[in-house]
Amino acid sequence: MNALAATSRNFRQAARLLGLDSKLEKSLLIPFREIKVECTIPKDDGTLASFVGFRVQHDNARGPMKGGIRYHPEVDPDEVNALAQLMTWKTAVAAVPYGGAKGGIGCSPDELSRSELERLTRVFTQKIHDLIGTHTDIPAPDMGTNAQTMAWIFDEYSKFHGHSPAVVTGKPIDLGGSLGRDAATGRGVLYATEALLAEYGKSISGSTFVIQGFGNVGSWAAQLIHEKGGKVIALGDVTGSIRNKAGIDIPALMKHRNEGGHMKNFHGGDVIDSSELLVHECDVLIPCALGGVLNRENAPHVKAKFVIEAANHPTDPEADEILTKKGVIVLPDIYANSGGVVVSYFEWVQNIQGFMWDEEKVNMELHKYMNSAFQHLKAMCKLHDCNLRMGAFTLGVNRVARATLLRGWEA
Repeated sequence: MNALAATSRNFRQAARLLGLDSKLEKSLLIPFREIKVECTIPKDDGTLASFVGFRVQHDNARGPMKGGIRYHPEVDPDEVNALAQLMTWKTAVAAVPYGGAKGGIGCSPDELSRSELERLTRVFTQKIHDLIGTHTDIPAPDMGTNAQTMAWIFDEYSKFHGHSPAVVTGKPIDLGGSLGRDAATGRGVLYATEALLAEYGKSISGSTFVIQGFGNVGSWAAQLIHEKGGKVIALGDVTGSIRNKAGIDIPALMKHRNEGGHMKNFHGGDVIDSSELLVHECDVLIPCALGGVLNRENAPHVKAKFVIEAANHPTDPEADEILTKKGVIVLPDIYANSGGVVVSYFEWVQNIQGFMWDEEKVNMELHKYMNSAFQHLKAMCKLHDCNLRMGAFTLGVNRVARATLLRGWEA
């Protein structure tokens, strides 16, 4: 099942639990706007190259739409649509005043030079600048993009609309980015994991972890878990997978990675087949990479007691059912990885006010938001007698539905 079908299915289940009117249910599922643009640029060798860009704006009942822009060869309308819808529910679960959006360009960023990426980003911004904005739709980095990409969007947008730092989040600090934003999703994963484990009388310290993915989210989650006394016993990314029953030395692995080393060449662990990673014995499994990695083939063999969805849609519905029957507790993505959008909200607030926060305040406020969201999620689980995924979906969908009704959606 693809991401759009799975997300829509979860939404419909939540709508039924909430008893939503069928017309309202249909209205909430339909995107506000879908944009497809052709982006043609001159390459460094003088030839022309054309790429297709997308922006899906899903819902703005609770505030400006918010969502990342990813550069990846597999970007397509269905994926962008699913992720835009997920952002609508995620921002509502996190209780930040945003709706959902998502965007992307079908390209391989590793095969483009820095100047080609800049030209592509600026052309894409030129095509959508009148559809995004500080109080309309606020992009952020995602897979294949970073703070530099946001800096180019901010600069290009400002050429049309004047100085507008709040039009994007995840910017460099020197251009109005927030302290703590780089670590925000990984730190949010830490806070979410702490909240869940505490429900079962457990803590980070003394628990074993397996992490799939060592990009921004996975590397920060690993570092912060390590600092809290958690033992990361297996870890993998596109360059290979390793394990060490005594615990991987995360600072040493970070140093190895930052010096250009591959995971499989790190001497602090034994190389394992990447397919073993998700079914490795541990207390907590944290998928931090692509969607759909837990499926009906490997779900029966998962040995973790808890799964923390740091990636977007890492568990397909069939795997979800299998894990539930096995008694595995799954903390859903629309809560578990919401730390990034929470601190994006903080960055937006700082830009609008022209008053920047120190990192301690950012992290303290993030902790408050993650804990509050978990308590509300638990309350929905109790109210509707459902698992954590449906608890999160009913929480998010209910908040969006209430805002939509209050605004007078049939008017």
